[in-house]
Amino acid sequence: MSHPNFPTFQPTRRAALGLFGGAMLLGANGRAMAAAGADEDDEVLKESLVLRDPDIPASGNPKGDVTIIEYFDYQCPYCRKLAPDLRAVVKEDGNVRLVSKDWAILGPVSVYAAGLVLATRYQNKFIEAQDALISLNTKLTEQVARDTLAKAGIDVDRMLADLATNKDTIAAKLKQIDKQATAFGFRGTPSFIVGKFRIPGPISKEHFKLAIADARKAAAEKK
Repeated sequence: MSHPNFPTFQPTRRAALGLFGGAMLLGANGRAMAAAGADEDDEVLKESLVLRDPDIPASGNPKGDVTIIEYFDYQCPYCRKLAPDLRAVVKEDGNVRLVSKDWAILGPVSVYAAGLVLATRYQNKFIEAQDALISLNTKLTEQVARDTLAKAGIDVDRMLADLATNKDTIAAKLKQIDKQATAFGFRGTPSFIVGKFRIPGPISKEHFKLAIADARKAAAEKK
């Protein structure tokens, strides 16, 4: 699918936005209901996999009333630049879930780094691993990824063993993330879902706050 699924957040037209104004909406059973002609059997767009992916631990407030989904790549300079502001907004708000999905689209090193981070989930270090790699201010290589994660307190030997043992599962998760981001019509990193709004590109700290406020307003109006 190449069509948008959630309405796109437009900070200059906030009053005109509606929760289900896009080409797709979420049905009562939590599954993404496609517009005519789309594949309604595409499991990757279930709300449970978009907003509450069981394989991607949430940072921020895991019980928050608004979820931000971030599709990013560790080699993306915009992702690195935006990361501190996004995490500051989440911390300052106190009631936001941040689910950061490794959309490894910038080459083999990105895929390798994303695989390492997904492997750290087996030692409950996923959030720490993501934060360590997105905070890099140097060129990412496979060796740099391993060294950076070691400095962040990750058991590298176990991580590599878990990566090898679970390589098919991890590869499938990366493929699922790619399929999901593509289905939303995103063309690059970073891209976001805030509540039910799509944000196809980087925005400012203030615009994140506006998007969160709009997501809360839209959710309240739906009740």
